[in-house]
Amino acid sequence: MIKRHDENGFHYLYENYSAALYGVILKIVHSREAAEEIIQDTFVKVWNFIPQYDKGKGRLYTWMINIARNTALDYLKSKSFQNELKNQSLPDFVYNDTKLSVSDNQDFIGFSKILDNLDDDKKELIDLAYYKGFSQSEIAEKLSIPLGTVKTKMRNALMKLKDLLIDYR
Repeated sequence: MIKRHDENGFHYLYENYSAALYGVILKIVHSREAAEEIIQDTFVKVWNFIPQYDKGKGRLYTWMINIARNTALDYLKSKSFQNELKNQSLPDFVYNDTKLSVSDNQDFIGFSKILDNLDDDKKELIDLAYYKGFSQSEIAEKLSIPLGTVKTKMRNALMKLKDLLIDYR
């Protein structure tokens, strides 16, 4: 139904998934205004690329979360966002740094309960990579550990997370 660009299917997706996707986006961009813009962009991309979704490769929800995450990260890397940061006055910039991480009490999609089952080092890697948009090289630099170690730990964290998600169903 959705793959045929049926508006009812689109409305169903928006009604049932927009809040969860908005939460993921907000954790990345830390701005309600930007998150509202990005959620709209996300659903435009979902609408435009739905024919490319392959349910054999994963769940629709996972596919949509990846679109939302990538759209939010693209926003953070955009020139307009970088210019916006440069144009903030120093006090606004310093005091507007709302720190959101996987340890926050906010539970946007029930995911924090699952993440609580990970070791702290694995949670930190997931947080840096998926919520803060760090590359593996940037994580290695930030944590002062070799890139190969980051890759191995990230793989282990994702495998553990996959096991937890299977149990969560």
